[in-house]
Amino acid sequence: MKDFEGKVAVVTGGASGIGLGMAKAFAGAGMRVVIADIRQDHLDGAVAAFQAVGQRVHPIRLDVSDRAAFAAAAEEAVKVHGKVHVLCNNAGVNIIGTIEDARFEDFDWLVGVNLGGMFNGVKAFLPHLKAHGEGGHIVNTSSIAGIVAGPGTGLYSATKFAIRGLSESLRYELAPYGIGVSVLCPGTVATNLNESESIRPQRFDTDDEALKAKRGEGGALLARVLPAGMSPDEVGRKVLRGIEQNAFHILPHPEFREEFKEAFDEILAALPDEPVDPEREKFEEMRRERRREAKRVADEHS
Repeated sequence: MKDFEGKVAVVTGGASGIGLGMAKAFAGAGMRVVIADIRQDHLDGAVAAFQAVGQRVHPIRLDVSDRAAFAAAAEEAVKVHGKVHVLCNNAGVNIIGTIEDARFEDFDWLVGVNLGGMFNGVKAFLPHLKAHGEGGHIVNTSSIAGIVAGPGTGLYSATKFAIRGLSESLRYELAPYGIGVSVLCPGTVATNLNESESIRPQRFDTDDEALKAKRGEGGALLARVLPAGMSPDEVGRKVLRGIEQNAFHILPHPEFREEFKEAFDEILAALPDEPVDPEREKFEEMRRERRREAKRVADEHS
């Protein structure tokens, strides 16, 4: 996308943090913006902030793990603005802790919101993005933790790694329709991710008070770290630029260059130093050719 004036963007988790940063960047570029968020207080605050600078956004209260609600949100966005051109699947939650300490409720919650929210968003909005024939863009928020994992990030990283795979495949599938796909992998950003537990639905919760207290320790750690992160507004501007360039990877933080190199060098070093079976190579070359062709089509739309 090169022309943003008058286009319509929908941002989940759009009333605070990175989502709000995106919404500000889009509104500043002349787009009409829908912000969807699970917290009514954040929606109210965001609407007031936009009004204070003479801009309007349309708020929708949404739990992204609720498929029916997501479908209804898509219909509402189209009813209000007629079309949707940009979808940012950004809403997410986090838990810091070991896999051993994790409960199935934790797993179901992070998968339901972080990954399920992506599926729900794509399924709800993709028909609308394709219907008008004007092209568009989808941005899926992953994380640095979706490229390199560390201790205590297992559940979160599982969802964020999956988002990268989903996004890359979707990029190839949608390129022929003029719809770009980006995966956003931010590092530490000054958001309220530490407040994740305050919006955990009851169906994903537990009555174990000791476990709740331990979760609170993880939130307290994030609360100390996050304020030193990148401004959400800066991330939002980089997302806007990434959409304009039809970039697949949007990597706002340059400080991870050496860490990425180390991780991928380790992968390459792990490959066996032995001859390749010719029959297997034939099959793999067919797979590679399909990917190369899909990438060529995607690059043509850049």
